[in-house]
Amino acid sequence: MATKLVTNSDIPVVILCGGKGTRLREETEYKPKPMVEIGGRPIVWHIMKSYAHYGFRRFILCLGYRGHVIKDYFLNYEAMSSDFTVELGHSAADQRMNYDSNHEEEGFQVTLVDTGLEVMTGSRIKRIQPHIQTEQFMVTYGDGLANVDIGTLVAYHKAHGKLATLLAVQPPSRFGILDLASDGRVERFSEKVKNDWINGGFFVFNHGVFDYLDSDPACVLEQAPLQKLAADGQLMSFQHNGFWLGMDTFREYEMLNGLWDSNAAPWAVWQSKAH
Repeated sequence: MATKLVTNSDIPVVILCGGKGTRLREETEYKPKPMVEIGGRPIVWHIMKSYAHYGFRRFILCLGYRGHVIKDYFLNYEAMSSDFTVELGHSAADQRMNYDSNHEEEGFQVTLVDTGLEVMTGSRIKRIQPHIQTEQFMVTYGDGLANVDIGTLVAYHKAHGKLATLLAVQPPSRFGILDLASDGRVERFSEKVKNDWINGGFFVFNHGVFDYLDSDPACVLEQAPLQKLAADGQLMSFQHNGFWLGMDTFREYEMLNGLWDSNAAPWAVWQSKAH
């Protein structure tokens, strides 16, 4: 397929929204994890607002588990996010509604794609290939937040010329680290020690990455595709020392809500304050 270089505003953002979120069962039994709310808004809204702050407003959501909940959210977004007036006495076809928009998401283009239920991340991305008409596209998970400068990330990707870039982060350890002597004596105790660099889940890809993926439901992006890209010298890292947190557990859900409620949400780059 012929591709073309476009401006940043045309680069689509693919958000993986199909997982079951089993480690957050308290919130995901009846809705997909991207719809779990932080400060009264689904976490996927926070992710989209972060990208939109840097001018990226085209989104492709890969749906799976309870995808209808996400579809309903966006189908009713205008009504649920605005004041409106309904003129009664008309048939459904002629019903008149006047919206008094009080939200800032004008210009968002959201494509919702059912990529299957029991499908892994690599396969989900492969299945949305027909929707990618640009040379570059971005991919992220529907449960991670960061204050990374997306514009700088994309510029870095374009400059190095490789097929793939991932955000590398060093999350602090959840537990204190002990250095133990042979007799069991604690020689050193360290709290909040940073772990090794890990995949932070914010990717920039060139179209050629699709050649490393297949639509087999078992294709996991984080396994053979990224390993092969690395072996081929086509995978670069963008090191991020700022805020990053994946919402994998109820503890992290509470942490994110606590940051929002205290007006200290680092990922809310679209506004000076979190509220």
